[in-house]
Amino acid sequence: MEYIDYYKILGIDKNASDAEIKKAYRKLARKYHPDLNPDNKEAEIKFKQINEANEVLSHPENRKKYDQYGKDWKHAEEFEKAKRQQGAYAGSQQENPFQGGGFEYEYGDGDFSDFFESMFGGRRSSGGRRAQAKFRGQDFNAELHLNLTDIYKSHKQTLTVNGKNIRITIPAGVEDNQTIKITGHGGPGVNGGPKGDLYITFKIINNTNFKRDRETLYKDIDIDLYTAILGGEIFVNTMDGQVKLKVKPETQNGTKVKLKGKGFPVYKKDGHFGDLIVTFSVKMPKNLSEEQKDLFRRLKSIS
Repeated sequence: MEYIDYYKILGIDKNASDAEIKKAYRKLARKYHPDLNPDNKEAEIKFKQINEANEVLSHPENRKKYDQYGKDWKHAEEFEKAKRQQGAYAGSQQENPFQGGGFEYEYGDGDFSDFFESMFGGRRSSGGRRAQAKFRGQDFNAELHLNLTDIYKSHKQTLTVNGKNIRITIPAGVEDNQTIKITGHGGPGVNGGPKGDLYITFKIINNTNFKRDRETLYKDIDIDLYTAILGGEIFVNTMDGQVKLKVKPETQNGTKVKLKGKGFPVYKKDGHFGDLIVTFSVKMPKNLSEEQKDLFRRLKSIS
């Protein structure tokens, strides 16, 4: 894995403050956001790099590991453990310091991280081969931007991650900022170690006039004064078409009506839907004629 300079990607100094990191990230994220650069592959790659850099540098613990270990920062704890165990082996097993113990070593001539070589380079087995440790591959993180209408039904989609196409099923009803794991689609393992995983975070854009709370949808509906007083029937648009709704006589402003099963799909429960909550907003008539006003005056006198 090549070294990626996250500071260079964000255009900041290594001594940059948290506020400077946040400012640089926001500026670049706006510039290269997919919504502002449709069908621009270069901007898409740049946007992913910016998010990856921010993920590392905006978290003090991750930043500390990155500053100390460079491209191997995700293996920091394993390196430290190996370093401690190497010291223990050196004190108790001078003839063969790589024998036994809980740390897994393999002998061979494969390439390994320069950083690890600097820690353990020069230590060779009796056969002259360098001792190499297995490490799990790096986890990858990606964002997938979808409209609310896109996730009303489950569907398959092909993603391109690090030059590889991955076909996944996106279940209906996923949440905004929900993250799923695709096992084994991360970076390659080191020295035969297992592959990392791919974590996909969904960013859901509400392109409808509904408000969503998990599987429950909310919608405001305007009705005229006459329908509110006398009652009647109206048509309401739902996510899967129009439905006819009866309005009771003397319906008050702000009255809520539940349309059972007309809400959003329940995540990973095929055929299950939440409810649609409709709130009536009674609109007062405008530009009344004198005759109409006179009718209201007579109604007032009767009341």
